[in-house]
Amino acid sequence: MTSFRIRPAAGADARFLGDMLVEASNWSVARARPRVAVLEDPKVLRYIAGWKRPGDFGSVAEDAHGVPIGACWGRLFPANEPGYGFVAVGVPELTLGVNPQWRAQGVGRALLQAVAVQAGAAGHARLSLSVERANFAQRLYVSEGFVTVESGEDSDTMVRTVH
Repeated sequence: MTSFRIRPAAGADARFLGDMLVEASNWSVARARPRVAVLEDPKVLRYIAGWKRPGDFGSVAEDAHGVPIGACWGRLFPANEPGYGFVAVGVPELTLGVNPQWRAQGVGRALLQAVAVQAGAAGHARLSLSVERANFAQRLYVSEGFVTVESGEDSDTMVRTVH
């Protein structure tokens, strides 16, 4: 396994978070959409619009040369404009994206763990996310303590308690 490091996400990471939002949206090669098509969708764009606003937090993984390879971040949404994985006001919803060549190498797990620490330090008791059932990342979320609290037609909303 090639080495990587995790650092807190900064305001300057907005474009890279957009890249990782596209990766997260395009987890299935068969259903992949161009970057512009993903980011033109207001329901998707809300996950990065105005990054880094008060309450936003996250982590970025970088390879040994300092090149970003993945990111996980949390954002709060109001009840009248919920995200896909919204469970309650005050529960940050996570987004996780990892460059394809870095998947299945521990990057996603390390990012999830780092963000859980950040969430706890910010006083959050729970984290939520939405994942399509066919997405292999769902197994990662279960192994990191996320449990399904609501099921839709092809996706689940999952929640994890922050310790």
